[in-house]
Amino acid sequence: MILSAAKRALTVLGLPAVLFTVWWFTTADSTDFYFPALRDILAAFGTVWTGERLATDVLPSLVRLAEGYLLASAAGIALGVLIGTKPAVRDVLEPVLELFRAIPPPVLVPVIMLFAGIGDTMKVLVIASGCLWPVLLNTVEGVRSADEVLSDTCRAFGITGFARLRHFLLPGAGPQIVTGMRQALSIGIILMVISEMFAASNGLGFTVVQFQRSFAIPEMWSGVLLLGILGFLLSLLFRLVENRALAWYHGLRRAQRSS
Repeated sequence: MILSAAKRALTVLGLPAVLFTVWWFTTADSTDFYFPALRDILAAFGTVWTGERLATDVLPSLVRLAEGYLLASAAGIALGVLIGTKPAVRDVLEPVLELFRAIPPPVLVPVIMLFAGIGDTMKVLVIASGCLWPVLLNTVEGVRSADEVLSDTCRAFGITGFARLRHFLLPGAGPQIVTGMRQALSIGIILMVISEMFAASNGLGFTVVQFQRSFAIPEMWSGVLLLGILGFLLSLLFRLVENRALAWYHGLRRAQRSS
């Protein structure tokens, strides 16, 4: 058990450790103003991101990301189930959905600012507008690909409405819904940074831009490094939740592979 955990940790952390080692030694003697040595970036990291900025910049960014991501996930799953189970609704909405899906979310920032202002609401809506599509489209496909035999069985036993949704549709579409939510997570991080570059007074995106404009280059790189670390940690957290929520699915896949 311990050996397996150590092997797993080595697999996950091995390549990042190698890349950081290469980064450290290749920049050790760097005199380039724009590409400082890794030791300078790490020194700036310890100074900038371990004090007051954790509460004034990092925490607000994470709260906005969580709000926008959860809003998009709830809306995407609800709309996806509706569209996936109602062919008539899908036929009506499909052209409109394709139109909006083709619009890059950053382009919507000025539009959203017009009706949502420049506060946190705008930033949350920008994040939600980009996270919505992967969740929605994967939910639609997951619901549409539901097992027809099981669907007929539910119908024969009179399992309809909320019970059918809870015990058949959502579990069946679960793997694809989770896939959409995983894709939405990385999009949400990108849009979190972009939304904080417009008319913001705090947040990671705002702070990184401020460091860039004041030529605090090691501090700027430390912000980029922090974003990468946060993305990695959120990915690990998502995987833990996924393994718990889809334990039955992963168990089924393992059984199928071993048979």
